[in-house]
Amino acid sequence: MLLAATGYFLSCVHEVSIQLDDSLEDALNLRSATGSYEHFILPKSDDYALLPNQDAKNPITPIKVTLGRLLFFETGLGLEPTYSVSKVAYSCSSCHVPERGFTAGRFQGIADGAIGFGESGEGRMKNPSYLGNDVDAQGARPLPVINTAFVTNALWAGTFGSFGSNEGTESVWNQDTLVEVNFKGLQGLEANNNRALIVHRQVVNKNVTDSLGYTALFDAAFPEIPENERYTRTTAAFAIAAYFRTILTNEAPFQLWLKGDKAAMTDQQKNGALLFFGKAGCSSCHNSPSLNTLPHGFFALGVNDLHQSGYEVFRTGPNDKRNLGRGGFTGREEDMHKFKVPQLYNLKDVGFYFHGASKTSLRDVVEYFNNGIPENPNVPASQISPLFRPLHLNEQEKADLVEFLENGLYDPNLKRYAPAITMSGNCFPNNDPVSRLDMGCQ
Repeated sequence: MLLAATGYFLSCVHEVSIQLDDSLEDALNLRSATGSYEHFILPKSDDYALLPNQDAKNPITPIKVTLGRLLFFETGLGLEPTYSVSKVAYSCSSCHVPERGFTAGRFQGIADGAIGFGESGEGRMKNPSYLGNDVDAQGARPLPVINTAFVTNALWAGTFGSFGSNEGTESVWNQDTLVEVNFKGLQGLEANNNRALIVHRQVVNKNVTDSLGYTALFDAAFPEIPENERYTRTTAAFAIAAYFRTILTNEAPFQLWLKGDKAAMTDQQKNGALLFFGKAGCSSCHNSPSLNTLPHGFFALGVNDLHQSGYEVFRTGPNDKRNLGRGGFTGREEDMHKFKVPQLYNLKDVGFYFHGASKTSLRDVVEYFNNGIPENPNVPASQISPLFRPLHLNEQEKADLVEFLENGLYDPNLKRYAPAITMSGNCFPNNDPVSRLDMGCQ
């Protein structure tokens, strides 16, 4: 009798799970841009032909990816710090740590001008030798560099990139020497990386590639470029962009489920996914394979800016035009306080959410959307997206949605995208004495 009852119970549980799978597939088909749930499948990282938004001037090749991976973590490029104490002490990855979903591990990223690492970036702090305005810090929480194959215009304001959302904004491209890179006719990653190597005080030239051992890799990656133009920030930016497009969270449970492994997600995660693509309305904005918006959408949710976070932050404040989001770039009134819809994978490791780091858990994020009440008094009500409204989720629904966001969309092994060692042999992502001690790297 007991065995029969147990068998009946397991059969019922299995039937419920199958029904969840069918319901979720139906919801995905309805929300998909192609009419099929397969729209949400991320490509394999080495299937270069399927990686979208490639720059015609920078086709992806294996050697470019290899070079870009090494350069991204290479502290040996940090040759133009404000003070010599920070020479070769930081890298691109100082603010994009794999274990933290390729974000900084703290509310504000700091490259030049910081020391320390902690366990995964949370212990980074301003170098006492620096004044606050001397450090290389962003005015908004760093975006992750995962799933950037689905990014056409880079940064929270979509500032960089000659195409996509920036077509028609040419009149503001000459606002400063950095934004002028958009006149080169580049995709967002290539344009932004070129800017980033300048802003983050990194140097690439023939002397540097020779001394660090990268010259042969540049030769193999860019044989079509004349030698007098081959070893530059531009080619380094191209290599890093090629690498970025391969950093895909294609081993997350939701991705495995999409590819046929129906046991990859728990029933709670499936219920959360049903809410995401149904009642909660998340997919109204998060509708691409990376769950960002394509073409890029910019929305005002009325969240606080970074200077309002209560944390000690640098190089930002009430008058920072980056607080205006898209409007700070375009100058258009209708764009003010609107920010890019970001991708949603591996958020569990990030720890800080929205452009101003105003939330510290995904539960807080879900509560904010569920309440539908803006928190920033500086954002006019007229700018708030009409999609931002109370969701009326109950406690179980909120828990299910959080579970999907935290674990259903979590790829557990992003360290596979980091090199074992860079050509310099330096410690990375940071190479200052405190970081080396924190990381056990000497």
